[in-house]
Amino acid sequence: MTANIEELKAKANQLRIDVVRSVHAVQSGHIGGSLSAADVVTALYFYKMNIDPQNPKWEDRDRFVLSKGHAGPILYAALARKGYFDIEKLWRLRQIESFLQGAPSMKMPGADMSAGPLGQGISAAVGMALGARYLGKPFKTYFMLGDGESQEGQVWEALMSAAKFRLGNLIGIFDHNKIQMNGRVEEVMELGDVKAKFEAFGWKTMRIDGNDMEQVVKALDAVDDNPVDTPTMIISDTVKSKGVSFMENSFRWHGMPPNDQQFAEAMKELGGTLV
Repeated sequence: MTANIEELKAKANQLRIDVVRSVHAVQSGHIGGSLSAADVVTALYFYKMNIDPQNPKWEDRDRFVLSKGHAGPILYAALARKGYFDIEKLWRLRQIESFLQGAPSMKMPGADMSAGPLGQGISAAVGMALGARYLGKPFKTYFMLGDGESQEGQVWEALMSAAKFRLGNLIGIFDHNKIQMNGRVEEVMELGDVKAKFEAFGWKTMRIDGNDMEQVVKALDAVDDNPVDTPTMIISDTVKSKGVSFMENSFRWHGMPPNDQQFAEAMKELGGTLV
């Protein structure tokens, strides 16, 4: 399959519109980490992953685990636009009767893993990749890890496990937007040289601009040529709230919904409509 970069860029922009609209509609949800991850999530669901919306439980499908579960709105937008459920359900985000909760739930069509407590998703992804090996299944397991989330000790235990079991079918994306709930990551808990750390833990590591669709696609393609016994980590340098200029690079938009005026400004930038 050949990637159409311009089509993927347009799709990523649509997903950003969906995220902002869904969070604004219910005045609840996380915009910042959803928008930073939009390009990678778009490339995974609309280019790289071997999945079938008509058969969401297909045993040989590729898996995706959103370990930074608060970024659920970008996953929900991707699944809706991919055809797993009606797009209109996006506007009922976080409502009691909705399966689109604050973090992904396996009650949602297309969800491979529930999320919420940070640090746990990567462990689930390791288990899926290990299971594929034991069952002789061809699927790959992808997961997305937040940089603030990586202050959790469980993350590093899982990284060691993946290298120990030589899980070449496991691909991580480290959404390195450098901002967490209450400030910059370097101020809250400095992570240091993450590339050197991942490599020291036995992972093949590459670094890209995660908001450059061409680089994202090339990185995901490059994984296919990696050694079969080495897990891969793609360090995806991104901008928090990418795509809406007045929200970018601010921790205040980690979990704050836009008011009506801010929503209108965001839609103007993204090219979306107000209804």
